[in-house]
Amino acid sequence: MTDTILSQTEDRVLKITLNRPEKKNALTLAMYERMTALVAAAQDDPEVRVVMITGTGDSFSSGNDLADFLAHPPTPGDSPAASFLHCIAQAEKPLIAAVNGLAIGIGTTLLLHCDFAYAAASAKFQLPFVNLALVPEAGSSLLMPQLAGHRKASELLMLGEMFDPETAREVGLINSVCADGVLEETALETARRLAAKPPEALRLTKALMKDTSGGVTERINKELGHFAHRLESPEAHEAMQAFMEKRLPDFSKFS
Repeated sequence: MTDTILSQTEDRVLKITLNRPEKKNALTLAMYERMTALVAAAQDDPEVRVVMITGTGDSFSSGNDLADFLAHPPTPGDSPAASFLHCIAQAEKPLIAAVNGLAIGIGTTLLLHCDFAYAAASAKFQLPFVNLALVPEAGSSLLMPQLAGHRKASELLMLGEMFDPETAREVGLINSVCADGVLEETALETARRLAAKPPEALRLTKALMKDTSGGVTERINKELGHFAHRLESPEAHEAMQAFMEKRLPDFSKFS
């Protein structure tokens, strides 16, 4: 039986590949469980600095496998789908997506929890929940209006029509549109650049960006607290020493 989720770690980048091309990478409960396990394990693995998700064939993911989900409906508790969504929402290390084709439903909403996302020129996106008599998932009813504005989010979530990579870029779902042949290398290049950064500084920066509590004054004070602590860190010492010695810093020894 073909492994529906492939994984490999290279250059401190964990690459997770959805590998069910005959079903356009529709997600089963078992696939959710495997991805959750991989992303969760990566958070404590010093050999992994960045997690990247992509798909095989002509699809990133066509959404949930309906037969599997009708037989085992997801719940707000500890269902495989809910566990995966909470896992990527709470991931401390950078997440990157390389959208290589169809991105339907969860194939689009999971991008809201990625720090970087790139799409092939042939990619197509859709949020078809209302069309299926359902409601948005993965926090998209909150995050899409924040990202795209209420009216554009209403268009994408309420009409549920397919949209192209340029629209995805314009509303902030992806960083850029790539030629099909260079998509994966473009995403991997960003992943490698992130993997070379000081890991704790990167983790704290992501945590600060995802923390929506408090106002500007509270945020300034929180940043200053981290800033003062970071000045005394071995990572900062290496960065400043490298600057004075006119060389590239080496953060490979930090976890």
